[in-house]
Amino acid sequence: MAEIPGFIAVETGDDGELPLAIAWVLPDGRIKHTLIQPDEDWLDEEMNALNGYSLEELTSLGVSPLDVIRELESDHFNATLFTAGIYDDEAALSRLFDTYGIDPFVELAPADSLYPDLPSGEWTRARGELFGELGLEPLRPEHEVEVMLHLHQRLALDQP
Repeated sequence: MAEIPGFIAVETGDDGELPLAIAWVLPDGRIKHTLIQPDEDWLDEEMNALNGYSLEELTSLGVSPLDVIRELESDHFNATLFTAGIYDDEAALSRLFDTYGIDPFVELAPADSLYPDLPSGEWTRARGELFGELGLEPLRPEHEVEVMLHLHQRLALDQP
């Protein structure tokens, strides 16, 4: 099978920039996923921006933003990663990198750009159907990445 693209997804809070969880695919097809411990500077009095997670859950089960950056660097340094929700994912990743004054070392691109021969909107339609087929939830990063990976495998089989 052809090389697996680097798919990534970030779950954000209600403000669209608060990174709560992240997932990406590794070159061998495995998926890394973790909750993210919120930096103190990210939190304000509005705790409802945590998308159903408790602060205790994120703090005890999540990893530090710096550790997320280190893992991402180890797996995808200077890579283009593909996402279903480029603007929210870019904003969330910017917040991670900006917290430490680090220049981003990954570039994001829309996942549907991998399939230039597909009619407009076909990738999005197929993605939505696949969520239902697999019984997965949109917006959960590990599910987003899994669906993009499965969809890529299907579409790669259809390529000449």
